[in-house]
Amino acid sequence: MLEVDGLKKRYGDKVALDGVSLTVRPGEMYGFVGANGAGKTTTMRIVMGVLASDGGEVRWKGAPAGFETRRRFGYMPEERGLYAKMRVGEQVEYFGRLGGMDAPAARRSADALIERLGLTDRRGDEVAGLSLGNQQRVQLAVALIHEPELLVLDEPFSGLDPIAVDALAGVLAERTAAGVAVVFSSHQLDLVERLCDAVGIIKDGRMIAGGTVAELRARESRKRLRIVVTGAEPGWADRLPGEIVAKNDRPPQGDPAGPDGDQRYDEVILRPSDDQEALLLAARAGRVQHFGWQEPSLAEIFREVVA
Repeated sequence: MLEVDGLKKRYGDKVALDGVSLTVRPGEMYGFVGANGAGKTTTMRIVMGVLASDGGEVRWKGAPAGFETRRRFGYMPEERGLYAKMRVGEQVEYFGRLGGMDAPAARRSADALIERLGLTDRRGDEVAGLSLGNQQRVQLAVALIHEPELLVLDEPFSGLDPIAVDALAGVLAERTAAGVAVVFSSHQLDLVERLCDAVGIIKDGRMIAGGTVAELRARESRKRLRIVVTGAEPGWADRLPGEIVAKNDRPPQGDPAGPDGDQRYDEVILRPSDDQEALLLAARAGRVQHFGWQEPSLAEIFREVVA
């Protein structure tokens, strides 16, 4: 288990990290999200030992992480760290040797990864001649070559097409199924929501929310009702108890022969103070087509907690 406990980092007068803590368990995929400059990359670099912290501790399996411990980590930096003129196969094998593998083991592991990541036809190509998506795949192979126990990936999906995203996500799912802990940062919140077991949200160097997506959604303040009413008079929704998050009203239109005729249509997203009162008001206003709790997306949760 990776434990990041109270990390602090300052650059002159700029506070980059102010007591950042998080936990990533074996076999867990952890999404680390935040705006640009929030502290994600700084945290990852400290976890990997690329930067020294001003305070706090990084622990792996309950012990402070040192050089030998971090040799069992795999790292994919946001600024890709590949040798542009080195051929794909040679490069992946080379990083395997740097990770402590002997030559035959590095070759076997490189062959398997190159095939799994769809790079077989590019094995003899220089990295500089590859597309961005294929460079990303090589970078992931480099991070995986020595079979790490922890993967730390900084924006691994940036710039990838949907096919490359699915390929990368599939490899990560295989690793977590084998017990590898994975932490990755991303601005693609729909992807984080789909892939991750747990999420941490950082703002201005502080962790401001964390847990599973279900736990983040379950907070009472985020419970919202979706109400759809036809045939209501304009302005009826203003009487609903609570905070209106969104409203979509449509004047009479469509097929008069339809089930509701040529009627006004109103959709309201409400954070209610009294859901039963909201139902009564909606029923009095018109015909209730839909009345139910709506789960916010991770993107909506993110916007709310960082506001």
